[in-house]
Amino acid sequence: MNIKALKGFKDILPDEVGFWQLIEGTARDIFHRFGFAEIKVPILEKTELFARSIGEATDIVEKEMYTFADRNGKSLTMRPEGTAAVLRAFIEHNLQAKQPVQKLYTVGPMFRHERPQKGRLRQFHQLSCEVLGSDRPRLDAEVIAMAWLLINELGIKVSLEINSLGCPDCRPLFKDTLVEFLHQRAGKLCDDCERRRHTNPLRVLDCKNAHCQEQYVAAPSILDHLCSGCEEHFGTVKESLTQLEIPYQINSFMVRGLDYYNRTTFELITDALGAQSAVGAGGRYDGLVEQLGGPKLPGIGFAMGMERLVLLLQQQEEQGNTPSSDLFIAALGEEAQKLAFPILHGLRKTGLRAGMDVEGRSLKSQMKQAGRANAAFTLIIGEEELSNKVAILRNMGNREQEEISLPVDLLQWCTELTAKITTNQC
Repeated sequence: MNIKALKGFKDILPDEVGFWQLIEGTARDIFHRFGFAEIKVPILEKTELFARSIGEATDIVEKEMYTFADRNGKSLTMRPEGTAAVLRAFIEHNLQAKQPVQKLYTVGPMFRHERPQKGRLRQFHQLSCEVLGSDRPRLDAEVIAMAWLLINELGIKVSLEINSLGCPDCRPLFKDTLVEFLHQRAGKLCDDCERRRHTNPLRVLDCKNAHCQEQYVAAPSILDHLCSGCEEHFGTVKESLTQLEIPYQINSFMVRGLDYYNRTTFELITDALGAQSAVGAGGRYDGLVEQLGGPKLPGIGFAMGMERLVLLLQQQEEQGNTPSSDLFIAALGEEAQKLAFPILHGLRKTGLRAGMDVEGRSLKSQMKQAGRANAAFTLIIGEEELSNKVAILRNMGNREQEEISLPVDLLQWCTELTAKITTNQC
């Protein structure tokens, strides 16, 4: 019997890796443009870290964490999200002493014992960004703008929803109003919401049960209970997003699934993945650093699910047939293979994603192989081409082809061909 991967844990196969590299490369480029630095944190942390930060009454802590006791009896947890671990490292290594505002990002796997479905796995990967040390509302807009720019540079279409969750001064009044609203609907809610209305009433608004959502249409809005400071803060966030020409919608029922959020929250939404509509989300968490034993510093951050971004990129490629390889060399016969071998290496050195058949198959078989590689161009070298000292360059999109001379100066030839192929793909 073959051993298979665990349920909810997925192998990333070679034909998918390119999408992952594209996302990570684009993200790192954009994050660095905004002044962020990368930090790498452990997968395992003390369970207490997540119970204190995420909240003991959240679904993540109550139901979804991979938690176990080590040989010394200490309770350890495989990280279910990135923010708490980054903040723990920030505090432990006194990073606030190096500069007043720290901009950090991390990339890696997270773990939650959820029901696996499209875009939601038990091991999933996130891009997680955190800014620590400033409570300025324009910073909120800058962080949202960075997330928006990343999505746009990847060519993915999403909508932006924003909300404010208020602060410790104005949230209690809203909570009292919400508790009274839920009390009037006792017995009409799902089991989770019945429990949450006593332990963590804001979480009920995050329920995905259709019947509960119908009940909550008439629920009080946090935006009607903001104090003057929170109202001014949220107003500046909205004004700044408008100034940056970033379209948004206000969703007054967005509460996010973690307890540490306050004031600005946001989600990047797609309608292309069914129930898993959020590809990125985040918000402000001004009391969390202090809550974890650090200094009294404000913070804001977001995370993006890489599996969902990959799914969206794959859908776009299927619809647009975007080339995943620049060039395939179809070399027929030993002499052609001998000539093509250094050409292939030279083209790769000049930046092309290039491949070739090394088994000596027929032209028909090699053209099929070029199609499977989704190559933009194919370079054909056969006996006739060798005798005429030319090769045939075929555009696999429009099927047009032309003769080009075989190289005399390999480096110059490869450079010129790379420029030609790159220009024609633009």
